[in-house]
Amino acid sequence: MISINTAQWYALLSAYIWPFVRIMGVMATDPFFGNRTITARVKIGMGIAFTVLMQPLLPVLPAVDPAGATGLLVLVHQFLIGVAMGFSLRLVFTAVEMAGHFAGLQMGLGFAMFFDPQHGTQVPVVAQLTSLLTLLVLLATDAHLLIIHTLAESFKLLPVQQLPLAAAGWRTLVEWGGQIFLLGLRLSMPVVATLLIVNLAIGVMTRASPQFNIFAVGFPITVGIGMLVLYVSLPQFLPILLDAFNSNAEMLRKMLAALATPT
Repeated sequence: MISINTAQWYALLSAYIWPFVRIMGVMATDPFFGNRTITARVKIGMGIAFTVLMQPLLPVLPAVDPAGATGLLVLVHQFLIGVAMGFSLRLVFTAVEMAGHFAGLQMGLGFAMFFDPQHGTQVPVVAQLTSLLTLLVLLATDAHLLIIHTLAESFKLLPVQQLPLAAAGWRTLVEWGGQIFLLGLRLSMPVVATLLIVNLAIGVMTRASPQFNIFAVGFPITVGIGMLVLYVSLPQFLPILLDAFNSNAEMLRKMLAALATPT
């Protein structure tokens, strides 16, 4: 009969439960794996599969009782790390959606709302278009595999430990959040700048000819030119999004290294 003592049981349980909790934290917030259309059973199944595949590549994990106070603290740490990793990529999608908001407002389509199953709420149709485009770029460029690679690498950069997480890592994540406005402005700048010129031209025409019906003519012009400029500028989205995905992976490495550094 095979007997397992308490230390061996804790070591066996810790070898799988800590990676699983961190992976499920990513699954909860990542815009691709955490999509609302993916059921909870599928997410849990993917989390178990990733845990089993990654476990042989991980460093030695501490044998801590998960039911104890120290084990619960480590459990919370691993979940927060996973949530932060998934949230960082969601910031990139939020920036793209913000670009769609900017473009839609300038085109006069801010009132055109569409149900987004990913967020479970109504969003402007242009923002929905840019969000779906970003998701397709993520899959077409294998950036979702970069997420898995970074997740596996995170256990080396920030091993499972009982030490508290350093505040410098969270500061790195907050600073990355500021990139939302910069990236959103870069993506929406062609449409915003063009429609600004169009609106100025329409304003001059209205001033020169007071009988000019700005509502009957101006709205179709702004929508048509806005869609045309958006269509022409779509190829420029690819290099910007690829740079954002790579920058996100690099930021995650810095964040994980900073979290592991005691203050």
